[in-house]
Amino acid sequence: MNNSLRSTARLAGAALRALVVLTVVCGVVYPLAVTGVAQALFSGKANGSEITSEGKTVGSELIGQTYNLPKINPDDPEEAARPDPRWFQPRPSNGLGSNSVNKQYQLILSGATNRSGDNEELIKWVTDAKKAVIADNKAKGYTPSPSDVPAEAVTSSGSGLDPHISPEYARIQVHRVAEKNGLDVIQVDKLVKDHTDGRILGFMGEPRVNVLQLNIALKELTEK
Repeated sequence: MNNSLRSTARLAGAALRALVVLTVVCGVVYPLAVTGVAQALFSGKANGSEITSEGKTVGSELIGQTYNLPKINPDDPEEAARPDPRWFQPRPSNGLGSNSVNKQYQLILSGATNRSGDNEELIKWVTDAKKAVIADNKAKGYTPSPSDVPAEAVTSSGSGLDPHISPEYARIQVHRVAEKNGLDVIQVDKLVKDHTDGRILGFMGEPRVNVLQLNIALKELTEK
């Protein structure tokens, strides 16, 4: 009986020591080591790829956000959001939090519609969105052609959080943004070109424009 108790006590002691050691190694040492390496070598990515403007964090370069006008009736949850014409707009999505002045934003949800290409509701969404893109981006002497409206201007991404648009969609918005901000079209067009990222490693993906970074540059240009 005594031998059995001693054996049990030794096993319990060994288990307790193993628990303490593994807790320290896996719960303290390893996380600190990984965090230290990440902060030393990839601090920007480790901290969420944050984008700052005027010393404040205004978002992440990996998560999109919208730029809408303030609600006419803030207490009406059914009031539709109205895009602010002064800013470049992202692709449509129900997953993006509203942010018209580059402040911290709240994420609503992430996900796709999961509707097929022949779904009547999806077709209506796309058709209405295309009409809205053309109407919203009219400017003096300029009206977008329906054939120039790219797919991502009327459809959301799989995650609903895509922070990028194509250079083609950005260029459709140039005349409207220039007009609303009292800028020259050439200035704004150059801004788009300067913020267009090429294909990854020269062959993967498509050229893209990060809307948040572009709008920060636009804000800086309007304040000069």
